[in-house]
Amino acid sequence: MPTPESTTDIPQDFEALKAVILERKAQLPKRLKQVAAYSLDHPDEIAFGTAASIATSADVQPSTLVRFAQHFGFEGFSSLQQIFRARLRERTPGYEDRLKALRGNDHSKLESGSIFTGFVAAAHRSLDNVATSIDPQAFERAVDILAKADTIYLIAKRRSYPISSYMAYAFGKLRVKYQHVGTAAGIDDDMLAMATKQDAAFAVSFSPYASESATQARFLASRKVPVVSLTDSAFSPLAESSKVWFELVEADHAGFRSLSASMAFAMALTVAIAEKRRRRTEDGGS
Repeated sequence: MPTPESTTDIPQDFEALKAVILERKAQLPKRLKQVAAYSLDHPDEIAFGTAASIATSADVQPSTLVRFAQHFGFEGFSSLQQIFRARLRERTPGYEDRLKALRGNDHSKLESGSIFTGFVAAAHRSLDNVATSIDPQAFERAVDILAKADTIYLIAKRRSYPISSYMAYAFGKLRVKYQHVGTAAGIDDDMLAMATKQDAAFAVSFSPYASESATQARFLASRKVPVVSLTDSAFSPLAESSKVWFELVEADHAGFRSLSASMAFAMALTVAIAEKRRRRTEDGGS
């Protein structure tokens, strides 16, 4: 199994490790790919957990974690784990102090009040994370792709559907031409068949991924229609079909995830697209 030739080739921080995992993901054996997906989806769990608890959560043997670490040049799993712990130390402090304050509030002793404050705290954490995790240059590329499109196809199902629904409403108000994929008449395939290279698509899907959304994004990409996507993992099926994709993980409360950060992202993207189109029109379409 290949490993880096020297210590200089070993990833020295989380971003470098993430980059090399994504570069090699297609060549990874099945179980190592499983660990790779888990590590990128749950970096905090890798940082805090034991080899036994992480192996159980990732549904692999502890020895697989060691093989995974050695594949990327580390002596063992504990060495790899230090990368994930360093990520937490370097991360900008979020709303943890506020969360603790909410827990200590007298209202948190009431069941309904506790639920409310829990969701508010999770929303704060999500918004704090998205503010630091979205690459401004990638966001600009996404805006440029979608702003150039004749028609923007919006693809989302299940939990993601409110995001595309909001964008459809806003695009209508902003006079941006769009097609909201997901008709009651069941003519999605016919609608997508009309898409051309002059159009673009925005797709959203979070784990467990909607297979229909992935299929539709893949179909459009095969027709040279550029796809921009919002998802929650580098191993999402949307990533492979997208010109630009964004990874956004919502914080949860009691296992429930809201769409706080996702909606903020969608609002920003929608307005940025409309503004870029307006400027191009004023500049004579250049």
